[in-house]
Amino acid sequence: QVQVVESGGGLVQPGGSLRLSCAASGNIYSITEMAWYRQTPGKEREAVATMTGGRSIISSDSVKGRFTISGDNAKKTVWLQMNDLKPEDTAVYYCHVVGLSRTRYGTWTDFDNWGQGTQVTVSS
Repeated sequence: QVQVVESGGGLVQPGGSLRLSCAASGNIYSITEMAWYRQTPGKEREAVATMTGGRSIISSDSVKGRFTISGDNAKKTVWLQMNDLKPEDTAVYYCHVVGLSRTRYGTWTDFDNWGQGTQVTVSS
């Protein structure tokens, strides 16, 4: 089984910064993609940033220039550095990991896992 755990959320004032972390663990053979999404009540989950094939992609125009995604493939970890935070960045942030893992039967299988989410609140 593959586990995905996020950390680093919290309450921050407008203009402040936070750094979210996401770590994947388990019987992982390879990771294709690690991405950050966010969701607010009543809205669909929105893609924020993605690490794939060694490239970092900022998916949301509203965070370009403020958010940066980085990762360490060996550690199976990805970070989201969020600067100049705005109240509209308030959301639950989720990590999504896609890759290949080994089953208990010794076979390989695709996995597509989400973390439990971490709350980010931007408020004065």
